[in-house]
Amino acid sequence: MRHLFLMRHAKAKQGSGDMADHQRPLRKRGRREAAAMALPLQRWQALDGELHVSGATRTRETLDEIAGQLPELSLTERAFVDEALFTFDGQVLCSWLKALPDETKRVLVIGHNPALLELAHWLCAEAPASLPTGGALHLTLPVTTSWSAVGEHGAMLAASLAPEEASHALFQRQEPEPPDLIKAALNQRILGLLGHQYLLVRALEPGVIAGADPEFLHQYRVNLRRSRAIGESALATAQKPVGKKKSAGKRALERKKMPGFKKRLKRLKRRAQATSDLRDLDVFLESLNKTPPPLSTRSRRALKHWLQARHHEQHEALCQQLGDADYTKEMLAWQAFLSSRGFRQSLRKLSSKRIEKVLAERIARHDRDLAELSSEAADEAFHDLRKSVKRIRYLAELEPKRHRAFLTGLKHRQTLLGDFQDRCTRQVWIGTFAAGSRNAPKRQEECEAWRSALEKEKLALRGEVMALAPLAY
Repeated sequence: MRHLFLMRHAKAKQGSGDMADHQRPLRKRGRREAAAMALPLQRWQALDGELHVSGATRTRETLDEIAGQLPELSLTERAFVDEALFTFDGQVLCSWLKALPDETKRVLVIGHNPALLELAHWLCAEAPASLPTGGALHLTLPVTTSWSAVGEHGAMLAASLAPEEASHALFQRQEPEPPDLIKAALNQRILGLLGHQYLLVRALEPGVIAGADPEFLHQYRVNLRRSRAIGESALATAQKPVGKKKSAGKRALERKKMPGFKKRLKRLKRRAQATSDLRDLDVFLESLNKTPPPLSTRSRRALKHWLQARHHEQHEALCQQLGDADYTKEMLAWQAFLSSRGFRQSLRKLSSKRIEKVLAERIARHDRDLAELSSEAADEAFHDLRKSVKRIRYLAELEPKRHRAFLTGLKHRQTLLGDFQDRCTRQVWIGTFAAGSRNAPKRQEECEAWRSALEKEKLALRGEVMALAPLAY
């Protein structure tokens, strides 16, 4: 298989004065774009073969920024600077490609539009309609086809990526604008939050699929879970009687005011759960980079490779789900439900009094669960407490002004419980890794010692959690 990588230079400054187009340097944003593409290009193995760069300042600086992220690869020393690539004509670029020697199996070209996109469309019918600054395409061709014999639509599109899909920080500059809900009524605030979170989830999907920046997955997961939590809070509040106790018939009538809502919330829960293992792996791998684990160098390397393999499996499975027609159908159905007249009318029944009643009940339940914890309690009891804190937080956030101080106080509690869960999760992954190392008894001993150390950390966290004051206010 032959591999052709076409990359457009990152965002450059506009020409001014006597500056020739050839001399235009990158903008600060362009430098960030190029840097964001470094790791994805490395994962594509786009940097393993020949590197050819136009002689323009903006293309050479694009390579410099990529090289700066990966100094061990000596990219600038290996690259060929070719003035023939300073072209905006796809036919000229095609002639250059056909002149490549047959022994070249993998080549990256950093050049200019519209030449790059014209070449891509000639080579591949599935090439995207646009190629943004800093964007890249991966095309494959049969190894039996020489470069000189490449024909129209003779290539396949393997991947495409824009910097905004590779870096969540860049994505944030163009993500959907949040609605101004400060003075909105309660029902309008809920509608606005759910509608915005839907748009965010859909906008984050390309970054999740690209898999270059774990923050995309984190924010995707957060917005799915937040949508479900707000929905559950609205549902619980709408069904909560205020004042006199209602009959079973009246309660049943209230539940019918949001038909199909509970089923849709379960679907959101299922979609969020599908990201759990992948997110845990992201957090674990990040922790390994920050704090070396108490393992030998060989065991560390083996663990990292094992975790990366599990991560790849989980990411592939998630990408398959996101590309499935049922997923798109579900999400569009959720959007239609949020826009439906029936749902909007149901939300009008909500009131601050109802929210306070449900919130008080959840806080009382949390405080009972906290009081019942003991040093012998199962880990699951602490996980359940963490979930209850999240449910309380999401409900309190429906009235952010009223509960500002209360929400601030919840952060430490949620962090403690999150740290406890992280250590439980790591113990599970380490145990699974060790179980697959039966032919390496020393590695198993190291892993068991690490698990014991994590158990001590959990014990300390248990004590801190049990010492927390009740939430009742």
